[in-house]
Amino acid sequence: MERTRERRAAALLNRITYLRVALVPAVMGLVLAAAEVPHAYGLAAALFGLAAATDFLDGFLARRWAATTTLGSFLDTTADKLLVTGALIALVAVGRASPWVATVIVGRELVILGLRGAVAADGTVIRPSIWGKLKANVQFVAVLLALLRTPERLGPLYPDEYAMIAAAAITVMSAADYLARFGRVFSSGGRR
Repeated sequence: MERTRERRAAALLNRITYLRVALVPAVMGLVLAAAEVPHAYGLAAALFGLAAATDFLDGFLARRWAATTTLGSFLDTTADKLLVTGALIALVAVGRASPWVATVIVGRELVILGLRGAVAADGTVIRPSIWGKLKANVQFVAVLLALLRTPERLGPLYPDEYAMIAAAAITVMSAADYLARFGRVFSSGGRR
């Protein structure tokens, strides 16, 4: 009975994560079609907000049901990365995000993905740090603000551009934290 409940909980949590992944192309498509689709940015923001909310729901339920698994953790972080990078790529394409900020954020995700793979070779799992969680939340807010861009600037930039700069800075700090804790794997082996 207990095993069946655990399987059902894991299946539901994975479906929530898959929903987040499924929303990525919808958000991207709306952003890229904004010139032809009325209220496209608002719809994209609503879908992005829903996808981001599934991240919080998934994490809350996993902790409440004590149903955290290595696969679930991998799927959850991968879905977050797909959501943010997909939205950022679309926003860069329509001129609502800086290519430099997007490069910093996407570059960090690739570096940490490689780090996770290298660390996993030893059987170690990198759990999200407070910096990683903060990074994800600030990125969600920055992307949402870029989708809902205000017509007025605050000084030289739009509010979402300040949020993107903050997201990039926290992204770099998050990468530095992970590299400080686990970067030894890159220096301990030989070259290929």
